[in-house]
Amino acid sequence: MNDNFRFHHLELPERVVIGECWARDGLQNEAKVVSTDDKVEMITRMVDAGITKIEATSFAHPRYLPQFADAEEVLSRIPHKPGVDYRAICTTMKAIQRAMACKDDGYGVQEIAMVISTSEPHNIANVNMTHDENKRLLEEMTRASLDSGHKVFGWALTSFGCPIKGDVAVDDALAMGRWWKDIGAEIIGFGDTTGSANPKQASEFYERALDAGFTKEEVVVHFHDTRGWGISNSLIGLSYGFVHFDTSLGAIGGQPKTGAADYHHGFSGNTCTEDLVGMFEEMGVSTGIDIEALIETGRRAEEILGRKLRSNFIDAGPVPHEGIVYDKTKGIVDRKG
Repeated sequence: MNDNFRFHHLELPERVVIGECWARDGLQNEAKVVSTDDKVEMITRMVDAGITKIEATSFAHPRYLPQFADAEEVLSRIPHKPGVDYRAICTTMKAIQRAMACKDDGYGVQEIAMVISTSEPHNIANVNMTHDENKRLLEEMTRASLDSGHKVFGWALTSFGCPIKGDVAVDDALAMGRWWKDIGAEIIGFGDTTGSANPKQASEFYERALDAGFTKEEVVVHFHDTRGWGISNSLIGLSYGFVHFDTSLGAIGGQPKTGAADYHHGFSGNTCTEDLVGMFEEMGVSTGIDIEALIETGRRAEEILGRKLRSNFIDAGPVPHEGIVYDKTKGIVDRKG
């Protein structure tokens, strides 16, 4: 394995897909329960801005996550258009049944996400199940999801480190990813659950993942920004040619308010959508997202949550090039016009 970074010979994809997680992973640890109207407005804005992968909701029991008690109503009211895929997270068979019912009623999601932690101590703390117990349940849930026509997104959480166990072996994370593929998952996420990964570690991990047969199209790059390293680690994923990136407007998200142990510190959120999209576009990597619409959506997210979020791009705007200037109140202005 090459211990050096690959920045000296970047082989960047021409186009990437941003998976916007504000409405689920983003909101899951918010104390304020966001209204259904606001969720529908935000998801509609995302679609209008050109975002084609959206984590729309969770089918968690409302007793544990009241933020998503309106899952069915949100899904019934958001725009369902060709080329736009929605995702929901499910952790129980009851949740799968709710997802299936929405699909039968004509407003279902295309992807069902399920989670298991690479670190068994974390899995026990997170879902109160050993690996063996959880795998039996997830295999049943996966079969039901596939039989109902859903794609399965399999998460291997704590792939880059565990706040309880400490270091996690790359072999263990890749083995969990292979297990997901073996049972039928089409999409694999290796989660940096509490933002412990650094760029060198990410480089080594993705090199190992590619050597192990994981493809650049099936792995989702998803880094939390607990220590402010989400953008850097995502750039490493880009440098290896991966094309799917999960982010959240304003970098919100993280550990849900389910009574689980408060085992992380610092910012719990995801990599910031506005910052990563802005950087990718400046690098010549197309996201298919309208920058002005994205900025306005990010500002609306701040209004809904009632506070300044962690987006540098909203304040600074796009890099000014010939003929174009950015004004915080007017947006992008053509100097020649």
